[in-house]
Amino acid sequence: MIDKNESLSVRRQCELLGINRSSLYYTPAKPDSEAMHRKEELMRRIDFLHTIYPYMGSRKLAIMLQREGYSVSRKIIRRLMAEMGICAVYPRANLSKRNFKESIVPYLLRGVTPYFPNQVWSIDITYIPLKAGHMYLTAIIDWYSRKIVGSYLSDTLDTDSVIIAVQEAVKRHGVPAILNSDQGSQFTSDAYKSLLKELGIRQSMDGKRRWADNIMIERWFRSLKTEQIYTHEYETPRELRRLIAAYIDEYNRVRPHEALDYETPDELYYGCFVS
Repeated sequence: MIDKNESLSVRRQCELLGINRSSLYYTPAKPDSEAMHRKEELMRRIDFLHTIYPYMGSRKLAIMLQREGYSVSRKIIRRLMAEMGICAVYPRANLSKRNFKESIVPYLLRGVTPYFPNQVWSIDITYIPLKAGHMYLTAIIDWYSRKIVGSYLSDTLDTDSVIIAVQEAVKRHGVPAILNSDQGSQFTSDAYKSLLKELGIRQSMDGKRRWADNIMIERWFRSLKTEQIYTHEYETPRELRRLIAAYIDEYNRVRPHEALDYETPDELYYGCFVS
């Protein structure tokens, strides 16, 4: 809208339009590719250490990374952990923001032992590194059979990914009685709560001092990363999506589990529907 060739001065044109003249001369800084590469490398290392030592907070992770030669502070580590959606798994006081408590729902699974599929599902999100960049994986596990009933890979840490994962899991496997999650913003959102209410699913959330309440899906994430993600280097989201799907298929259909009396998750899950 500003024309430097007009008879009106640029200053006067800005005054008439009610905009700041300095904004005309602002040139957005181009992303520093080297800095982005260092950031992604650091995030991959944080994720690896967090997977191996999930109880370590930003202070200890910063010390370990400094010993490895990274020039980082605790503040940087804390900021990247927040961006990645991870935190140390240990009992801690509830430091939630004001009014956040209104979004929390009770934990429904204390003392509950599932006796059939689709009685209880758990959902969570984890950071997945790429060679250049990263993705976020939402996964849903059935408590009884330990079958992965749903997953969705996205480049953003948002509610839409969670909603898509739930919708696809319900479409393929039916409606669970209870769906448990942590207290992340994706699971306290109105959109997520409305979806579960519409589907007739009872929502459950980990207790504020019970980080282990969602441990089943956390353990699966750890297996995925140590067995598949950290042993390969993925070039593209398409390649990552294909190989995660292959890993889930092998985990569900082929691999026997000691905790399941050496049955596979699929055998236990589908065996309950055979008359």
